[in-house]
Amino acid sequence: MRIRATVVAVTGAVALSALAVPAAHAAGSSGAHDSIDTLKALHTAASGRTAFTGSTAASGTPYALDAKFTGVSVNNGKPIVAGTSGKVRAAVTFKVTHGAGVDVTAGDTELDVFIYRGSFTAPANILLGDDYPTCSNTSATVATCKGTIDILPGEELGNADATGWKATGYIVDWNDVDPFADDIDYSKVGFTESASLTAAKLQRHSKLTVNAAPEPVKKGRTLTVTGKLSRANWDTGKYAGYSAQPVKLQFRKKGSSAYTTVKTVRTSSTGALKTTVKATVDGYYRYVFAGTSTTPAATAAGDFVDVK
Repeated sequence: MRIRATVVAVTGAVALSALAVPAAHAAGSSGAHDSIDTLKALHTAASGRTAFTGSTAASGTPYALDAKFTGVSVNNGKPIVAGTSGKVRAAVTFKVTHGAGVDVTAGDTELDVFIYRGSFTAPANILLGDDYPTCSNTSATVATCKGTIDILPGEELGNADATGWKATGYIVDWNDVDPFADDIDYSKVGFTESASLTAAKLQRHSKLTVNAAPEPVKKGRTLTVTGKLSRANWDTGKYAGYSAQPVKLQFRKKGSSAYTTVKTVRTSSTGALKTTVKATVDGYYRYVFAGTSTTPAATAAGDFVDVK
C-alpha cells in the first residue's frame, strides 16, 4: 500500500503536499511515494513554469513520451456513492496506447490515474487509489490497465465534493535516471500527461424509511404513513434530513407484484415525511425518492398493512 496524497480540504481549498520527487516503480507494484508530487514535478519540468500549487522549478525538460490513455472508465461510468464512514472503492480501467519502444510494465516506468475537482493546476480536491494501477501488455503497442479510487469519506470529503469530477493521468519513463538524485536531469526522462480523460461524479449516500399505522386497521379507516429521507453530511460525518424533496408514496396490493403511486409528499425541514390515506385492502406501502444530482435515488422497504 502506498502513501496517500496529502489532500486536506481547508475552507474550500486543498493543501497539497510539498514537492518531493519519489522513487520510480513498475506499473502494478506498490510504492511508498506520492503520485501527485510526481505529476507536479514532471508537469513543471515539461511546461517550464510553476503550474501546480506547491510545485517548484526543475532542471531540464523531459521529452514527450510516445504514449496516451484511451478508454478511461471510473466506476463503470456510474456515480460514486459514499456514506460517512468506512472506505469506498471505485474501479478504474483504461488502456495505454504507445510506441513500440515504450513498455509501461517496465521497472522504471511509472503511471497513475486519479480524479480531481476544480481546475487541473489548482484542484479543490484530489482522490486516488491506495495502490497503483496494474497493467498487462496485450500487444506490442497496447497495455490494458486497472486500478481503483479509494475514498475515506470521513477524512477526505466535504459536502462541496458532491459534484462532477474529472480523471487525469500521467506516464513517466525514468530511463534509468535515479529519482533519488539531488540534481535530476529531466531531459533524459520521458513524460506524458492528460487532463479530463473522463468525467466522474460523487454523490452523498441516502436513506429512506416508511411506517404505516395503525396496524392492523379497519377497512375505511385512516392510515398515517410516516418516514424520513436522510443523506450523508460529509462536513459533519453524520446523516441529516434532506429537506424540501418530493417523495412518492406507493402502494402494492397483497398478491400483486407492481407498485402504483398514490401521491407525492414533500419532506419537511428535517427530512420527515407524513401523509394520510384510506385503508381499503391488505398491501404494502413504501416511499420512493428519485434522487438529485448530489444524492442517489432511494426506496424504502414496503411496510405491510393488514386491513380487517
